[in-house]
Amino acid sequence: MADSAGIQQGSPAIGAAGLVPAAPGAGGTEGAAGGSARIAVKKAQLRSSPRPKKLEKLGVYSSCKAEGACKCNGWKSQNPPPTPPRTDQQCSTVNLQEPCRSCSHTLGDHVTHLENVSEEEMNRLLGIVLDVEYLYTCVHKEEDADTKQVYFSLFKLLRKSILQMGKPMLEAQESPPFEKPSIEQGVNNFVQYKFSHLPSKERQTIMELAKMFLNQINYWQLETPSQRRQRVPNDDAAGYKANYTRWLCYCNVPQFCDSLPRYETTQIFGRTLVRSVFTVMRKQLLEQARQEKDKLPPEKRTLILTHFPKFLSMLEEEVYSHSSPIWSQDFSAGASGGLIPIHTVISAPPVARPLYYSPSPVSVDPSTCGSVSPARKTASVLEPNPVGEKRKPSEPLPHEENKRPRVVGDIPMELINEVMATITDPAAVPETSLLSAHSARDEAARHEERRGVIEFHVIGNSLNQKPNKRILMWLVGLQNVFSHQLPRMPKEYITRLVFDPKHKTLSLIKDGRVIGGICFRMFPSQGFTEIVFCAVTSNEQVKGYGTHLMNHLKEYHIKHDILNFLTYADEYAIGYFKKQGFSKDIKVPKAKYVGYIKDYEGATLMGCELNPSIPYTEFSVIIKKQKEIIKKLIERKQAQIRKVYPGLSCFKEGVRQIPIESIPGIRETGWKPIGKGKELKDPDQLYSTLKTILQHVKSHPNAWPFMEPTMSERLKSRYYMTRKLFMADMQRIFTNCREYNPPESEYYKCANLLEKFFYTKIKEAGLIEK
Repeated sequence: MADSAGIQQGSPAIGAAGLVPAAPGAGGTEGAAGGSARIAVKKAQLRSSPRPKKLEKLGVYSSCKAEGACKCNGWKSQNPPPTPPRTDQQCSTVNLQEPCRSCSHTLGDHVTHLENVSEEEMNRLLGIVLDVEYLYTCVHKEEDADTKQVYFSLFKLLRKSILQMGKPMLEAQESPPFEKPSIEQGVNNFVQYKFSHLPSKERQTIMELAKMFLNQINYWQLETPSQRRQRVPNDDAAGYKANYTRWLCYCNVPQFCDSLPRYETTQIFGRTLVRSVFTVMRKQLLEQARQEKDKLPPEKRTLILTHFPKFLSMLEEEVYSHSSPIWSQDFSAGASGGLIPIHTVISAPPVARPLYYSPSPVSVDPSTCGSVSPARKTASVLEPNPVGEKRKPSEPLPHEENKRPRVVGDIPMELINEVMATITDPAAVPETSLLSAHSARDEAARHEERRGVIEFHVIGNSLNQKPNKRILMWLVGLQNVFSHQLPRMPKEYITRLVFDPKHKTLSLIKDGRVIGGICFRMFPSQGFTEIVFCAVTSNEQVKGYGTHLMNHLKEYHIKHDILNFLTYADEYAIGYFKKQGFSKDIKVPKAKYVGYIKDYEGATLMGCELNPSIPYTEFSVIIKKQKEIIKKLIERKQAQIRKVYPGLSCFKEGVRQIPIESIPGIRETGWKPIGKGKELKDPDQLYSTLKTILQHVKSHPNAWPFMEPTMSERLKSRYYMTRKLFMADMQRIFTNCREYNPPESEYYKCANLLEKFFYTKIKEAGLIEK
């Protein structure tokens, strides 16, 4: 991710998908992506070291096992490295007979307990070692006394885990969750309590706002107890300090030290914590939204600047109200329609992150269709078309069409090439911050793939080949992700399909563990693929991984000459699939898929037709460059038409009206006269034609918001003496709808679709030229 040094602590950007807090001990200047990425790199380097080097590293943290009850608690080299030790140093050959500087016993005496330990267990302990060293640095850098104390306690806990070869277990009087209902449950209840009566589409907008709010809390930096005492001297200091300590131990530090179990803030804390941060958080979020409003894309502007403040105001009342029902464990939506299941809004229950270590380069069995992203491609990848490999320009496309005929009005290629020459220099194209509202959904994910932080593999089970241990581990990880994120699906059913040899899964791997995937089954003879499961683990959502996953899947299928996807989406997945180009308009003939795909009750069948000419994983980059080209062309056109013409004097001479095309300079702007249609002079023929058009419009599926009988009554009274009167009235309906409704509303979309249909019928009737 981009450097987050400019983000103030406690002020994540509005809607900045995947924004993460500062690393422990970094004082708010180091992003989590940077801190955790560096730790991950160090761990990978250490785990790929020879076994003697690993023993030397663990010996530093292992008590002496020599006879005579030696009390040395860690081997110390005669030539000690810097403190804390660096894992990237190139050291000489390790000598197990080298004596300890403290007790004089050999390194071998300190690591005898590790002789028969497996590589997997040794790598786990090495991961804890690096977390210990990172916390050691945090303890010395941290200035706040309360935070320093927590870091030191975690340091001792992990140190003890290495000595005892155990798993780190936080010793506390209470374990997560600390309050019920959780923040996530409370926000779910709020959505049900206030908005369950809304139509599905509008309720989906509210759910987007709820996700945005919960995401902000999950990545919010809590102020230290001392800072809070200065700001709110009369507050419950002891209660806040307890929550702050829990937050550090269970939510913040584990983002960097992954040997500790990690939980989402919204899933283990409740009303008490959200009350302590809501006022400040709301103020800073809205202030930042106002400051950056000009940077927001049009489709997000209304959501963030209009709907989000209203949403926060309504939620604030429930947060601080002593009688709000949303914080009751017995909450029921009551008259508004009954209790809605909790999983309808945000994510799965709190689960500690599973750890999948990757001590050596991945060897992928070709029988499982394994493949990796370009960032970490190895010679063991035998699939001819690996995921992420870009199609070469010279490579013929499976369905390449003849060169399209030139259309009147096309911009000359000479001009395009001239403009392209001005922006091919990367320095000339403005960089988009990954936290910017203008960045594409998959931009951060694409950058992570290039840096090798994430990988994509198409994997599957095989019954006729020797099982590949790494592939089987990933399949188990995928089964866990799908089970947690799709709680309404029976676990046995998910397991059966994930391990079915006929199904494959595009898996998303981060730090050696599965964090998401798309399970699918290809039907080459029928020309389509069925998408069965699609999920990203809850703590990795809103980072563009879902979009990048789907783009990789599209590229994979284009290479395999399958250009149609089908899937059954429930009402909460429809929004995601729409963003990925799916629609309810199925292009595959029904005879092709009936009897082949699984039918799900209460779900909507959606399809996506792939265009083999589009490199989907780079599509947003191409669009960005196209926008730059259009911008340059507009600038050139504006320079050409900037000529100022004298005002029209004909009206002073008594002229009532003039043709638009006679206005000086009007044609230079690109204006063209609207095609003329025939005016029906027979009143009965006009009435019959307009009546037919109106009936077609009223029966259209998107006409439901506009069913007031005004135009029907005017038509019956023979008000419409000309086609222009009729068209003007209809156009006024669409214009008013767009004027008084936000672009993302259902009414706005209906107006656009119905307007297009109306003018199609007008042209068919010959009232305007086609």
